[in-house]
Amino acid sequence: MLVVPRLWDSTGCLHDELRVMLVDRHPLFLAALAELIRAGFPRAVIDITTDSEDALFVARARPIELLFCEARARPLSGADLAARVRAEGLPTKVVVLGDAEDQQLLVSGLGCGATGFFTKDAAPEVFHEGVKAVLAGHFVLGRELLPATLQRLAMKAQADTTGQIGKLSQAERRILGMIGQAQSTRSIAASRGITEKTVRNHLASIYRKLRIRNRSEAIVWSARAELGAESIPSVIEKPF
Repeated sequence: MLVVPRLWDSTGCLHDELRVMLVDRHPLFLAALAELIRAGFPRAVIDITTDSEDALFVARARPIELLFCEARARPLSGADLAARVRAEGLPTKVVVLGDAEDQQLLVSGLGCGATGFFTKDAAPEVFHEGVKAVLAGHFVLGRELLPATLQRLAMKAQADTTGQIGKLSQAERRILGMIGQAQSTRSIAASRGITEKTVRNHLASIYRKLRIRNRSEAIVWSARAELGAESIPSVIEKPF
């Protein structure tokens, strides 16, 4: 389980008595979830519904501290319900639950405004600890979701890198690739058939476009973008 602490003062705190709303399409699961919550919070006051819009109506009408919603709830999905709660400024903390096969769906909704994400096969003791962390004002991600989350973050980082590299001219990409091979300005100039001043001008443009400050950061960018020997042309570029 991953717990991301809040970096600001939180109004969340642990209570002996909680007002809880549960939303799921399956009444049998709702009953089981209610018992699981009561086992960890004996004085919890729990309402259940199979309709996510009903849950939103209740959260508007009276204080609900915790709202557990199925990722595939209807008519509002768990992510949509969390987004509505946040948009309306309601104090309710939303936890989104999904089946084991819903990992990608859960991960895709991480920015919806919910403060907890779990798969339904989470261990009860882990679930209880996660709920306590949510109540304390933290963002909690079930352990089963960590691999998919890390993969998504890596893909986003790669996409961001590709987009930034796309801002460079062909000559700048080639020079960045040579920087990634730790070649000096003089060596790059000789290989390219251009002056060292032209190389420095290219580097200044690269730094500006990628918003980096020095050669070390340029080397990191080259590695992230996988610019290598294939980025270096076999012909010499003539200076203008």
